[in-house]
Amino acid sequence: MSTQVSQEVVPKAHHNEIIRRTANYHPSIWGDQFISHLPKDKVHEAIELQEIEKLREQFKRELLAAASNSSQQLDLIDAIQRLGVAYHFETEIEEALQHIYNNRIDMEDDDLYNTALGFRLLRQHGYNVSCDIFNKFKDDKGYFKQSNDVRGILGLYEAAHLAVHGEDILDEALAFTTIHLKSMASSPNCPLTAKVSHALKQPIQRGVPRLESRRYISIYQDEPSCNKTLLRLAKLNFNLVQELHKEELAEITRWWKGLDFARRLPFARDRVVECFFWIVGVYFEPQYSLARKILTKVIAMTSIIDDIYDVYGTLEELELFTEAIDRWDTKSMDQLPDYMKICYEALLNVFSEIEEKVAKEGWSYRVHYGKDAMKVLVHAYFNEAKWFHENHIPTMEEYMQVALVTSGYSMLTTVSFIGMGDMVTKQAFDWVFNHPKIIRASETIGRLLDDVKSHKFEQERGHAASGVECYIRQYGLSEQEVYKEFHMQVVNAWKDINEECLKPTAVPTPLLERILNLSRVIDVIYKEEDGYTHVGKVMKNNVASLLINSVPI
Repeated sequence: MSTQVSQEVVPKAHHNEIIRRTANYHPSIWGDQFISHLPKDKVHEAIELQEIEKLREQFKRELLAAASNSSQQLDLIDAIQRLGVAYHFETEIEEALQHIYNNRIDMEDDDLYNTALGFRLLRQHGYNVSCDIFNKFKDDKGYFKQSNDVRGILGLYEAAHLAVHGEDILDEALAFTTIHLKSMASSPNCPLTAKVSHALKQPIQRGVPRLESRRYISIYQDEPSCNKTLLRLAKLNFNLVQELHKEELAEITRWWKGLDFARRLPFARDRVVECFFWIVGVYFEPQYSLARKILTKVIAMTSIIDDIYDVYGTLEELELFTEAIDRWDTKSMDQLPDYMKICYEALLNVFSEIEEKVAKEGWSYRVHYGKDAMKVLVHAYFNEAKWFHENHIPTMEEYMQVALVTSGYSMLTTVSFIGMGDMVTKQAFDWVFNHPKIIRASETIGRLLDDVKSHKFEQERGHAASGVECYIRQYGLSEQEVYKEFHMQVVNAWKDINEECLKPTAVPTPLLERILNLSRVIDVIYKEEDGYTHVGKVMKNNVASLLINSVPI
């Protein structure tokens, strides 16, 4: 979190004093720039929507015409997905991939690129195609054959990130392709240097879809196989959806400014813009506008609550706060300190507003699950606070039981479903509360990546032991050895996620995609550092590319 540590002395009755930790978080870097956004002229917007619809129909015909050439069809489906317009062609993509899967088209030929692309696209859509199709690219000693086919090697590298447990050939493929791609990326003659370098840093399966689309548009337009209809559609669509995001963010930042937390709760992180970026990573499509606004407000409130438990509250105050959230009624406010009243009232208001909005759709029952998930989360926060105040370093098993919950990802998954539509059922919420493997995997990725990147800052300012400290103490390993161990656990968690997304799935695929995308956002935000707490150049550029700068048409 923060390298700067200070203490704040707060007067208390009987002339005693409370010494509080503060983390000196830097203020929001965005000022009011998102509040003043003016919606686009409706006439101009209607003209653009009309053009998008025409381009969509035109491209559907082109996609259908490519049905007789499966490699061309695979290329187009890959481009559709990577350009961020797949939600316009869900039926067409599904029918094409079902046909390719049923007939094993391009799975039997000796073209590495086509085989790898077909495998990846099918796996991304839940088809459990066998990894044995890659055996034909090995020599008689069982090693992958040396190749100068950069596209093929890159395709195999991307495909290997869809591995599930027990697929040794894909582990070998990943090791083989990583070594070769690193060598190729450093060669001045490599035709795909930018693509290779980016893939090594951010493979497709772990990238935030909206962010990857923004980047891919500028790459795709220079490719020989570029489909001009699709490119035009992608550019117009990106800007139109960005306009919707800007309007949503303006509404959210006005709400946030009205709460005045920056002044009233100055010890907490002021990160509402970063929260919205996070949630755009979970779902960017227009149909999820309500869900986005709900989840952004909840994650923004959770960030404040996290800082109350982590940084500012005394143990006695935190006990009162936990009990108040358990009771979830305005009467509980009376016994809270003033700063907690501010947060508590805002939290109750957010959920009341959510209930009001979803009641019209007959979804009121969903809000109850969101509240219960929040209660579970604050109990885990309180357990961590007790560890800190009692100087207790738990075993790794004891730590993970609590720390997976405090990653917040089970609660965020629950709340992400609230505004999503009729595909969400009571059974889907019960499924989340049963803590399935995919939720545990997502929490593991969130928790371990967070611990690796932020534990030093947290220990300097005073914080409960992170997983790194717990592991070092229990197993006597060095910090670097712990990082390697956590990396392997994260790799295994990704395999769990891949496995859970294969058909038949426990819940509808769009719900699993929220969990997958939550995991991807964590991978991106914590890639180099804790980019949420310390908003540096990478996060600043990411926010600008999604929420400020439109795509040149």
